[in-house]
Amino acid sequence: MENDHELAARLAEQAGELLIAVRAELSEADVTVRKDEGDRRSHNLLMHELQIARPGDAILSEEGSDSSERLRADRVWIIDPLDGTREFGEIPRTDWAVHVALVQNGQPTAGAVALPALQTTLASGADLVMPEPWGGAPRVIASRSRPGPAAEAVAASLGGEMMFMGSAGAKAMAVVCGEADIYAHTGGQYEWDSCAPVAVALAAGMHASRIDGSPLVYNNENPYMPDLLICRPEFAEASIAAVAAAGIS
Repeated sequence: MENDHELAARLAEQAGELLIAVRAELSEADVTVRKDEGDRRSHNLLMHELQIARPGDAILSEEGSDSSERLRADRVWIIDPLDGTREFGEIPRTDWAVHVALVQNGQPTAGAVALPALQTTLASGADLVMPEPWGGAPRVIASRSRPGPAAEAVAASLGGEMMFMGSAGAKAMAVVCGEADIYAHTGGQYEWDSCAPVAVALAAGMHASRIDGSPLVYNNENPYMPDLLICRPEFAEASIAAVAAAGIS
């Protein structure tokens, strides 16, 4: 029987393969149709497979209807069937992802992030190793459409260089893979945007917290989670201080 880490990785990869097929099938279709079909089909696949593999667990999906029953569940899967829907619709962009994570007692205990267009899946339980420091100015990654004041404050305070990318999962995995050093986000996200990326980042030895350094707690009644910091541990204290000094909350 698959353990939770293996299940998360398999399902994220399986949904990613489906999304690649949807992209190919609808490459000439209206971009809105392509995005909507990607969201719908990936959600349906993940819900179906999780209900078969873990029938007693609760599920919170960006694309599904919420239920208060998950608040009483011991095990809750938090999924984003297509993180970076805008980028998915813009062929041939690669900065979109699939998130699958398991939460117990408010903490992600297993998770996987698939980057289907890069044929890459990163998962907890997979002996992830933190890359060596690259030695240059810290690379601060932010949204290409709305960078946000936290990333700008951290880059200014640490003498960093700004980088831009689409989905939250893609940005977080850039840190895990050593392509960036700091992902500082303010301006609004939901639990499904960060849960699986946080599970993977923590498994790789990275720092993950709220932007003020407080713990990330999942499976709340309101899944809104407005800010996030994922970074190499050596940049955590300075990044939190930079945000505080800038008066950002």
